[in-house]
Amino acid sequence: MGSLFPLSLLFFLAAAYPGVGSALGRRTKRAQGPKGSPLAPSGTSVPFWVRMSPEFVAVQPGKSVQLNCSNSCPQPQNSSLRTPLRQGKTLTGPGWVSYQLLDVRAWSSLAHCLVTCAGKTRWATSRITAYKPPHSVILEPPVLKGRKYTLRCHVTQVFPVGYLVVTLRHGSRVIYSESLERFTGLDLANVTLTYEFAAGPRDFWQPVICHARLNLDGLVVRNSSAPITLMLAWSSAPTALASVSIAALVGILLTVGAAYVCKCLAMKSQA
Repeated sequence: MGSLFPLSLLFFLAAAYPGVGSALGRRTKRAQGPKGSPLAPSGTSVPFWVRMSPEFVAVQPGKSVQLNCSNSCPQPQNSSLRTPLRQGKTLTGPGWVSYQLLDVRAWSSLAHCLVTCAGKTRWATSRITAYKPPHSVILEPPVLKGRKYTLRCHVTQVFPVGYLVVTLRHGSRVIYSESLERFTGLDLANVTLTYEFAAGPRDFWQPVICHARLNLDGLVVRNSSAPITLMLAWSSAPTALASVSIAALVGILLTVGAAYVCKCLAMKSQA
């Protein structure tokens, strides 16, 4: 197995997504539905619940989202949606309201559905995330430096970077994996991972692949590079030495051969 070396990550900022959302990992309090959900306080004349569906949704930038807000109030006085995202059409029915959100580009946003029943207001929350899967994953041909191979993988146009995991796989085993959760930038980015791998005799003639994975709270988006076979290579100094050795060996063989031929001719002439 190759030894581990420090990872170098280079980020090149591209066009930023407009809009500011709440942190993706933030957990929000909500009034839950009938599955073990608390009802209104005992002083409320009409107990009821409010529920949002889906509670979490991830879309590519510029797409629309449909959210459904349901409740158990017999006669709701008011129902509304609070969100920084642009709203579209609203549809209503018995015990539910459907809200359309247009052109979602904020990296993470919250949508709160508030329902008032018998003078009491309860709410539920959905989280909406905009994401961009890696446009491409490119693994450069390995470069031999000394006794180690330098592997360099480029992941382009990905967002959000903080949920990206980059993995280098050699044959059937993982030789390096890095989670970028410490990066909290709000911009579309290009990522370059560089890793030095000390290959042994059994490591040659096996494919190396770079994998990129976005894990967005259950939604997993993957992309991989084309495989590159790790070839046996020689540095310039050993190559030159080998060439000199081969030339010397050929010279010796020619000298021995010439001497043998001369001896044979001499013996033939004496006979």
